[in-house]
Amino acid sequence: MKNSLRLVLITIFTILTGLDAVNAQKLVESVAAIVGNEVIYLSDVENTVTDMRRSGNRSSVDQLRCSVFEELLISKLFLDQARIDSIVVTDDMVEGELNMRINDAIRQAGSEEALSDYFKKSMIEIKRDIRKVLMEQQIIAEVQMKIAENISLTPNELKRFVSSIPKDSLPVIPAKVQISIIQLDPPENEENKAAARQKLLDIRSEILAGKSFNVLAVLNSEDPGSAINGGEIGYKTRGELEKEYADAAFSLTKNTVSKIVETKYGFHIIQMIDRKGDLVNSRHILVRPKVTTREAERAILKLDSIARLIRKDSLKFETAAIRFSTHKDSRINGGKLVSTNPSSRINWFTLDELNKEMYIVVRDLKVGEISNPFRTNDENGNVVFRIVRLDDEIPAHRANLKDDYQYLYNTALMNKRNNSYDTWIRNKIETTYLKISEEFRSCDFQIKGWLK
Repeated sequence: MKNSLRLVLITIFTILTGLDAVNAQKLVESVAAIVGNEVIYLSDVENTVTDMRRSGNRSSVDQLRCSVFEELLISKLFLDQARIDSIVVTDDMVEGELNMRINDAIRQAGSEEALSDYFKKSMIEIKRDIRKVLMEQQIIAEVQMKIAENISLTPNELKRFVSSIPKDSLPVIPAKVQISIIQLDPPENEENKAAARQKLLDIRSEILAGKSFNVLAVLNSEDPGSAINGGEIGYKTRGELEKEYADAAFSLTKNTVSKIVETKYGFHIIQMIDRKGDLVNSRHILVRPKVTTREAERAILKLDSIARLIRKDSLKFETAAIRFSTHKDSRINGGKLVSTNPSSRINWFTLDELNKEMYIVVRDLKVGEISNPFRTNDENGNVVFRIVRLDDEIPAHRANLKDDYQYLYNTALMNKRNNSYDTWIRNKIETTYLKISEEFRSCDFQIKGWLK
């Protein structure tokens, strides 16, 4: 198995180590620690350390053993508390996460067989072991939620937290902008679509005549992400694919090639490589309808006219967006572009989040200024034409309460919760039965009190 695959699968490997059925036959002397009613086996520690070394961790073995061992001790404290509090997690509660982990591992390994060979386990055993660890993780999360359920943060606490951090240690918040757009799509041109279809028909004929799909995908596909891999997109579920693409891919038999399929991205021909239950691995060649020079000129001229009317105050930008823009998500907001990134402020973007053309245009605008029309690509990679207004901007700066209140609030609240977990762990250690084997008693633990 390639080293890259080892790195991709490290999380799964760590989950699987130490969970074999032979655990039931372990001897008493292989027990590394007892935490309340929970047991840590020596193999739990050693297998995780071995895998971390394999993945590139260059810390000393002794350091790793002690660090891994203490993390396991802490986890067992939470699990022991869950037993006391009668916290129960069912299979259904982790099934979605389990399927996502399994599907991702299969995609990276290449097939179920490759994954089974790598771990020397059947898929049933792999799912069983991952499910067990996911349930334990969920149980720990439930205990932590209970510990922190009444923790809140007052404005004064937030101010004290920010004041306690040296100014030059506060994080630098990158520049952010609020923008509005008016977009025009190229007109629906049946000649352009027909040309795209014909190109794919010609390519399909070459494939059916014996030419390599992979080579023709590298040479012709307009999906840069997959073209470099011969058009292969890896194992996907139906939900991860466009409906039209999924319907075609799942209906194919191995190595057969589909007829032309149209999606919002353009036109495809698809070859099914392999199928494993609800997963299909396919490759495709994407051809998008071309935009003629005349169509581009018309769009630019129309946008230029709209921009001039807005600059003269003869037309409101918001009104123009609703009347003319073809960008569905923004036109209902009067052109306001909304960030889909859940970690960013709503309607705010860093310049790095914008595509190349948008970046070049927006970086030179002043607040309230409207750009000249320009050509770019939308979220689906299709050619579109836009004008942009810079609505507001926040320059790059050190985090402060005025501009970054929510960010600092979340950071301070998480810090307070972590402190409560630390306090809980120390108190729990004092009231929990602990027995640690001799070979770990020399560890320099981060939390004192493990050795009684």
